[in-house]
Amino acid sequence: MVEPNGLMHQPDPHGAGDFRPGRRPLPLVVTTEASRALDQDREVAAMSRDALLAGIDRLRHDRRAVILAHNYQIPDIQDLADLVGDSLELSREAARTDASVIAFCGVHFMAETAAILCPDKRVLIPDAEAGCSLAASVTVDELRRWRGENPDAVVVAYVNTSAAVKAEADICCTSANAVEIIKSIPAGRDVLFLPDSFLGLFGERMAGRPVRLWLGECHVHAGITTQAVQQLLDRYPDAHLLLHPESGCINAYLSTLAQADPPDERTQILGTGGMVRHVATCITPVHIIGTEVGLLHRLRKLAPTKQFVALKEDAVCEYMKAITLPKLYRCLRDLVYEVTVPDDIAHRARQAVDRMLAVQ
Repeated sequence: MVEPNGLMHQPDPHGAGDFRPGRRPLPLVVTTEASRALDQDREVAAMSRDALLAGIDRLRHDRRAVILAHNYQIPDIQDLADLVGDSLELSREAARTDASVIAFCGVHFMAETAAILCPDKRVLIPDAEAGCSLAASVTVDELRRWRGENPDAVVVAYVNTSAAVKAEADICCTSANAVEIIKSIPAGRDVLFLPDSFLGLFGERMAGRPVRLWLGECHVHAGITTQAVQQLLDRYPDAHLLLHPESGCINAYLSTLAQADPPDERTQILGTGGMVRHVATCITPVHIIGTEVGLLHRLRKLAPTKQFVALKEDAVCEYMKAITLPKLYRCLRDLVYEVTVPDDIAHRARQAVDRMLAVQ
């Protein structure tokens, strides 16, 4: 069975349909425990933005903390962070610091990865309910069932997964190295790729070998369509298009690129880290950015003379935006919402990440 987006469903041997996760309700980020706690916090309620910024800076030094911010965080959080980057980049850099505390401004699976890679540090997240629709699209039980029906396959897990899912995988990948990871799997072995079907499809095409896809998605990137791409390319004929491989239009767009004559040199399919590097070195004055809009703040600071256009202006991850200045202040003040991973899960998840790093 082929979906309208061109993805091939994988048959479910249990007869329940395809390996597609159910439409699970997304985590609520308005009425979280952290938000409710702030409603009762008289100190924070009385603080201005400037007072919060000064307080966070003071607490950062008092706690010997490093503040890490993902590229999709709100501008205030990015601006005060010690480091801004993608999830794996942040975790790896955190492991190199001498900080005692890591305040991870991102979503929960990212803080878990930091805890796995930094076992000697205390990892906090300002809102423990800042989840991820992509990571939530596959559970440990679902992965075990899928793997049980394919015992000889190699499981490749995107780093945008929970620690428990990583622990069940053979190897992890990022959006930047998914192609190389798939290529590294021995010939003749089936590849089970999860959870992002669009990244998996991109990896399959670029690696030139079949991949069985778990049909999960990031609800933000899945909403980026081919129509939006063409409209902006027509409006900005000299712009470069930087498109994230999790985007919903990736299948159709790869087909378009394959048929282009001459080859389309304006388009780059990149993760957020790759987009930052491209902008830093490319002389093109206009870039169309096909990912969550939070990245545009970092790009505009990096290259203030260039123009950056959001491919989809409402491509906003509400879970990333759940992290706010008041929550970060309270997190550092009270050292709340520590993220820990059980030793056995952390050990197996670390092995999957280390195997990935060995391929690079």
